[in-house]
Amino acid sequence: MPAQTPDPTASQSVGLQPAHTSPGAHALRQRAVATLMQRQARCDSAEDLSPECTLRALQELRVHQIELEMQNEEMRRTQVTLDAARANYADLYDHAPVGYVTLDDADHILQANLTAARLLGVPRLAMLGMALNKFIHRDDQDAYYLLRKQRQTCEELSIELRLKHQDGSFFWAKLMVTLALADSGAPVLRVVLMDISLRFAAQEQMRLAASVFSEAREGIMITDTNGQIVNVNEAFTHITGYSRDEAVGQTPHILNSGRQSAAHYAAMWQAILQKGHWYGEIWNRRKNGEIYAAFQTISTVRDARGTATHFVALFSDITAFKAQQDRLEHIAHYDLLTNLPNRALLADRLRQDMAKAFRQGVLLAVVYVDLDSFKEVNDQHGHESGDRLLVALANRMKEALREGDTLARIGGDEFVAVLTGLADTSSCVPMLNRMLAAASETFEIGELKLQVSASLGVTFYPQAEVVEPDWLLRQADQAMYQAKQTGKNHYHLFDAAHDRSVRGHHQGLERIRTALASGELELYYQPKVNMRTGQVMGVEALIRWQHPQDGLLYPLTFLPLIDADPLAIEVGEWVISTALTQIEAWQAQGLNLQVSVNVGAQQLQQADFVERLRTLMQAHPGVLPSKLSLEMLETSALHDIGFTSQVIESCHKMGVAFALDDFGTGYSSLTYLKRLGVSTIKIDQSFVRNMLDDPQDRSILEGVISLAKAFNHEVIAEGVETIAHGSLLLQLGCDLAQGYGIARPMPAQSLPAWVASWQPDAAWSDNAAKNHHF
Repeated sequence: MPAQTPDPTASQSVGLQPAHTSPGAHALRQRAVATLMQRQARCDSAEDLSPECTLRALQELRVHQIELEMQNEEMRRTQVTLDAARANYADLYDHAPVGYVTLDDADHILQANLTAARLLGVPRLAMLGMALNKFIHRDDQDAYYLLRKQRQTCEELSIELRLKHQDGSFFWAKLMVTLALADSGAPVLRVVLMDISLRFAAQEQMRLAASVFSEAREGIMITDTNGQIVNVNEAFTHITGYSRDEAVGQTPHILNSGRQSAAHYAAMWQAILQKGHWYGEIWNRRKNGEIYAAFQTISTVRDARGTATHFVALFSDITAFKAQQDRLEHIAHYDLLTNLPNRALLADRLRQDMAKAFRQGVLLAVVYVDLDSFKEVNDQHGHESGDRLLVALANRMKEALREGDTLARIGGDEFVAVLTGLADTSSCVPMLNRMLAAASETFEIGELKLQVSASLGVTFYPQAEVVEPDWLLRQADQAMYQAKQTGKNHYHLFDAAHDRSVRGHHQGLERIRTALASGELELYYQPKVNMRTGQVMGVEALIRWQHPQDGLLYPLTFLPLIDADPLAIEVGEWVISTALTQIEAWQAQGLNLQVSVNVGAQQLQQADFVERLRTLMQAHPGVLPSKLSLEMLETSALHDIGFTSQVIESCHKMGVAFALDDFGTGYSSLTYLKRLGVSTIKIDQSFVRNMLDDPQDRSILEGVISLAKAFNHEVIAEGVETIAHGSLLLQLGCDLAQGYGIARPMPAQSLPAWVASWQPDAAWSDNAAKNHHF
């Protein structure tokens, strides 16, 4: 900055003259007149008054006049140039990118440009006379005061401080101050104001970024696009053990633990290149060789043109978290004392093993183990000795099993073993004997020699009826109690048929009657579909017992008890009434489906069956009779085929259809089939389930389908459990089906959503297109 900034308003005080009155022109004219007068004087002294003398003098005067006019024109052009320069200087001064102010010795503003006025938000004229320190932040006043104390030197001084805008906000500015002299000779300060807010904010951002980088608890590693490390933070060193000097110039390969495959890293870099980032868990190795788990995020850094310049990896050490997670996972699935699977893990493995056994066509055994006389060990020797005995027993019994079998502890002295891959029921006998022998060994627990025995209950899967894992455990538990009652220290095999009888007798007819009265019975509904068209044709109502203690019971566990009892008629009519009520409820939701109901032999053979049915129908006037279909077993019709035929005919007149259930399992002749006016024949699931592997069952199916068509009956296949079953049925010309491969029986409230979302498998659609002639 110059020592003295010119004042653009100075031109207002300078006495500029017009061109024709300029000092130079005036002097020239005076010199010309003086010359003429000298010549005139010489002429006068010589008394030379001749015309020639006078003419010569006038000529000289004219020449001088011309010279004078030329000089006046030059002076005019010079003045125009000077005025333009002064105007340009004033414009540059006012609109300079920095503010200019001139201060007197008392800090008052004498002059200011427009930029300074704009920075401070005050009109320029209003600024004149104000003290500059009024615009300075109070925390910066001392620094500004010290700066002014150094004004005796002509050296340029500078300071960075905060200036106040008229709106009350502050901004960072740099002040450059120079001592100068005014035209009057008085000392003044020339001050340049520069707004450095953006630079200051950028510096703060850089300081913050540097602080985050250095102070972050997460390790940070920056690499170039060639994968070389260019920088790391202190947390990186703390986590990995590598100092900055050791890491820079290396590649992240120095952290490779060897636990991840090349395919893992290839997928990681593919994600980074395609998406610009990757995050996930990774196992790395510290400098000392220790393996640690890290949660890592890798991001791509790009320049203004979008070109990748660096990769930034942020990671945190989650080894302790992973270890805690593993501990919690272990606690959740393993018994703390014996380290055997607990009940939760047993349920998961049992479900998987059941599915595997069903697929492979082998047996699975569930063995319930209860130690005999273990309570006496705890009572006599204490729980610590009892716990040590349990651990020793668990290890010995586990050794008695094969690899792939499961031994779990589900209670104090109760264990469950799951034996898989059995060819038949006798295949498990050697393992059962080894388990009994292991449990009855004498164990040395400190100075004690302890011995107990075990009672084993065994059940098998698959069974004739569908069972859930919990039900298998109940069966095995029941068999174990039978073993205890017959002498302990041996095993007992569960008899499903006998169990149904025992449980039915135990619960009794009165318990079922109570269940009916208290609303414990409910209906589940299994869809019946057209596999060719995808249409849901209707549903079959299937009774369930929601037992307060035993959970959901299937009909085979309680209906056989009431077969020969009048209670069967009450339950049957309850089923029909409940189904009609449900039809009304679905119709109100816009769902119109036919519901089929199973009718037992005792109910069907009532003399007033038709009248009782009509009464039930009249109680539901909103239900069309065609929406109800009755299903009877083939064997039920044979009790009195003449009477049954009349009942079917009467029901048809009412509009209620009949179906013949489990066709093929009885012994009816074609004559009987002809006399029964059923509209639908249901093929028993036993033929459908095995038709993929048994040529005889397939032949029976083909015969039944042909027979149904010959009598102009619909035919529907039960037991469709896989897509392959449905595909073969379509090839044989059977379009209607129901089974687990389509849908399991479900509560009424679940059916509308299922109907809305169900679609036939693509393989069935392909079969339908190929076999459209059926």
